[in-house]
Amino acid sequence: MNNILNAPFMEEMRKTTANMYRLGWDERNGGNISCLLDEGEVREYLDLNVVLRTIPLGFNAAPLAGRLFLVTGTGKYFKNMDADPENNLGVVRITSDGQAADLLWGYRDGGRFTSEFPAHLMSHIARLAVDPENRVVMHTHPTHTLAMNYIHELDEKKFTHTLWEMCTECIVVFPEGVGVLPWMLCGTTSIGEATAAKMKDFRLVVWAMHGIYGAGKTMDETFGLIETVEKAAQIYMLTAHLPRRNTIQDDQLRELAEFFGVNYRKDFLS
Repeated sequence: MNNILNAPFMEEMRKTTANMYRLGWDERNGGNISCLLDEGEVREYLDLNVVLRTIPLGFNAAPLAGRLFLVTGTGKYFKNMDADPENNLGVVRITSDGQAADLLWGYRDGGRFTSEFPAHLMSHIARLAVDPENRVVMHTHPTHTLAMNYIHELDEKKFTHTLWEMCTECIVVFPEGVGVLPWMLCGTTSIGEATAAKMKDFRLVVWAMHGIYGAGKTMDETFGLIETVEKAAQIYMLTAHLPRRNTIQDDQLRELAEFFGVNYRKDFLS
């Protein structure tokens, strides 16, 4: 059996968390990622009949029963993921009744999955219903996106429109826009349910004064979505206090979206 540390999904997770820490998005134990794994691929690296322990979820994830996830651990620092993945990451399988997760590998120090894992699972369920190829849910604290929360209206139409105006590529990369939630207590079922409801329409959801959730088919795609929002937010924060002489007009945004054939939120434009 191959060493799981050499598995492609493990390499992707280690590379992504290292990049997110390097960019300053995930201070201390801020941020978490979960990735839905292919059972056939995992079998090359793990005996799926060996369960180390079973960890309660605190909610019913029955639609994901039997599915395998690679997920970051609670209280773990992204800066340590690459050097010590077995303490900081875990491979889990959702039990048949959806009430718990069987630990198959990782959390060697007795830890468990991130406290946001139920919220992740709710978002996985929501995204899989609209995109069966969705595999990744990523939560992070990108600096400029977070700063933008404090000076911009927290209205998803207005927030999205501002981001689209900042970079020509934005409406092409996230044509459905960005969902926005008001401040809510993190680590709760309520914020998980609210995020999942937004995930039916958006791949990106801002948690006001906290961070952002992103979903996608791969680590690269999901990271790229958040990276593009962060770049647009950075440009906004660099220019918000200055008189604006130029901007991308709505008719130009329409031209972009239609040229690249993306299904954009027409109601987010005037």
